[in-house]
Amino acid sequence: MSIDRIDSVVTEWFARPVLHVSSVEASLRFYVDRLGFTVPWRAGTDGHVDVAQVDRQGCALILSEHWPEKVGKGLMFISLNVEPETHEAAVAALDALRAEFETRGVAVKDGHWGYHVLVVEDPDGNQLFFNYPNEPGMDPEGLRRRNTA
Repeated sequence: MSIDRIDSVVTEWFARPVLHVSSVEASLRFYVDRLGFTVPWRAGTDGHVDVAQVDRQGCALILSEHWPEKVGKGLMFISLNVEPETHEAAVAALDALRAEFETRGVAVKDGHWGYHVLVVEDPDGNQLFFNYPNEPGMDPEGLRRRNTA
């Protein structure tokens, strides 16, 4: 198959990051019961689940026990698409997500990574960063472009 043929068949890519966990079953309980994800598939051998996918509103993550030396070292940066696309709507969506997580017993922290972020850690220490929008007209720290003219 030529490259031209591949480009005409493939319409978009779909990436699913892998978060390394010590126990997929324990992680599934956290992601489903606490964070509101669903489980479209899980796999393993001899009744032991060692890899699974969790989904929530277009965010798909794979949880895996396959590389124990990588457990708890993951970081996901997750943005919410809101309508209308306004600063106020984005802040309200993040505030509502924070309230939902806290109601479900999730420890939520504030952080900063170019944006003010809502930070959630899974039982293994993998982090999910949900970014609040910057104030209108403000660039994120570290992402300012120099004027080279």
